[in-house]
Amino acid sequence: MRTLRWVLLGLVLLLGWLQYRLWFGIGSAGEVSALEAQVAHQDRENGGLKERNAALAAEVRDLKEGVAAVEERARSELGMVKPGEVFYRVVEDPAQRAAAAQEEDDPAEAATPAEMD
Repeated sequence: MRTLRWVLLGLVLLLGWLQYRLWFGIGSAGEVSALEAQVAHQDRENGGLKERNAALAAEVRDLKEGVAAVEERARSELGMVKPGEVFYRVVEDPAQRAAAAQEEDDPAEAATPAEMD
């Protein structure tokens, strides 16, 4: 009978020690869930970077193979024009630009009394 108590006590202590290791020790359930969350976050980030890399690779391919992409870049970034073309630059009046910006911010304030009828 006394041996059975010692065996039972040993098993209870072993169970307690295993439970402690499961919840608080190295490789515990909380640590595993935190690592799984980190892996999921890294997978999302890697997916976004793969899409970005694919877009950049497509742009490089277009720049190497086609003249349309090179021409578009030259026009937008460098302001270049083809021979025989006329370049027009439209410059807005700063007062009109400020009025348009104010109207976008709060259209109710920018409306005139005639517009409210």
